[in-house]
Amino acid sequence: MDSSLTLSLSHTNSDTHDLIGTYFLEQWRLKSKAAVRKSESVMGVSENQFLMEIDSEECEEEKEELPTELDTLNSSGGFSIVGSDKLSVRYPNVNLHGYDVGVVQANRAAPCKRLVYYFEMFVENAGTKGQVAIGFTTPGFKLRRQPGWESNSYGYHGDDGLFYRGQGKGEAFGPAYSTGDTVGGGINYASQELFFTKNGTVVGTVFKDVKGPLFPTVAVHSQHEVVTVNFGKRPFVFDLKAYEAQERAKQHSTIEKLSIPQNASYGIVRAYLQHYGYEDTLKTFDVESRSTLPPISFVQENGFAEDINVYSLNQRKVLRQLIRSGQIGDAFGKLRELYPQIVQDGTSAICFLLHCQNFIELVRDCAALLAYEQPQKSSVGYLLGDSQREIVADAVNAMVLSTNPSVKNSRECLHSRLDRLLRQLSACFLAKRTFNGDQGEGFHLHRILNSGRKS
Repeated sequence: MDSSLTLSLSHTNSDTHDLIGTYFLEQWRLKSKAAVRKSESVMGVSENQFLMEIDSEECEEEKEELPTELDTLNSSGGFSIVGSDKLSVRYPNVNLHGYDVGVVQANRAAPCKRLVYYFEMFVENAGTKGQVAIGFTTPGFKLRRQPGWESNSYGYHGDDGLFYRGQGKGEAFGPAYSTGDTVGGGINYASQELFFTKNGTVVGTVFKDVKGPLFPTVAVHSQHEVVTVNFGKRPFVFDLKAYEAQERAKQHSTIEKLSIPQNASYGIVRAYLQHYGYEDTLKTFDVESRSTLPPISFVQENGFAEDINVYSLNQRKVLRQLIRSGQIGDAFGKLRELYPQIVQDGTSAICFLLHCQNFIELVRDCAALLAYEQPQKSSVGYLLGDSQREIVADAVNAMVLSTNPSVKNSRECLHSRLDRLLRQLSACFLAKRTFNGDQGEGFHLHRILNSGRKS
């Protein structure tokens, strides 16, 4: 072989190995980071903190600062006094003019990269006129005006139950509310609507035509009025979890109405089993499918050749089984025998992954014998889970697929078609969020699987 061609092929193989190895090293780092957090939650970190941080490799961009208290820096001209707890407001004076309103915003805007945001206000005293209000306002809102009286603001008012949307004239909306009532305001980012509640029941919804940030806002407007705000530190009167579940059910119902050819889902599942080397499951799947659906050719249906995914299927199955059972030395031996080019560079990323996993298997035995009665719940427990082995198995599987001469782009070896479909779905969710002013949640498969498991 020409020496220049040999050198070119060597560089190509090296680049492929670097790309695949580096990718899976990063995946291992992210999953280990999330697993550490989970391990810490068992050892004393609060459950709420754990729930907010789990799956951080998928949700890193979703972290937003939440409103926690009322803003005491901006003033409404002495017509409101915020309590020392920064959660209560009272009206101190006699109302002399219609514009002598005491308005207070939250210290932060409502978070927007989620399905729903919600807060509540308890009316301790409706005062002489009961002109309290709850709503949302934009940054720079005039704090001497009721929410809803000015453009880009919304307010549900207690004295008349009317809803005000950017003007001084209200519209019929819900019941009035007074002393002892709890009212709430929420933003449904999926439907781009505002909703308001009274004593735990939704009283109405309106379209939200403001794309920018909105601040939770409360107002007092007559002598002796006192309200207290709850940003989520205490349980809400309204069942927010049930509301969110209902909204997700609506989304799922819409999706389920879409018509997908049966052979398309069959082909995607089959390609997934082929890609990851699940040979035995693939055979069972094919046998069971024959009674309901004839096998299809991906060349005919999708324009893809099946050759890439069936390449070395049996060998990839054996390697995955060895790694999943912790037999890393035997996996090394098989690779040296069948695919020496993968492990010939002992300093490559894939060799590093395998050596690390081999060390972890030693730690697993030592931890059980010498240090911990329950190693899975110990400080090193996150290393002993099946997910660690799966990352290494996936990396080796991708490396073997990349040795197929038919592969033109090694990136094809990183993910199955199902994985790529889910990634495209994530991209579509993010595009939709951008269209809605960067408001709404992204797509996270783990959350959907977990919600399905609970139901």
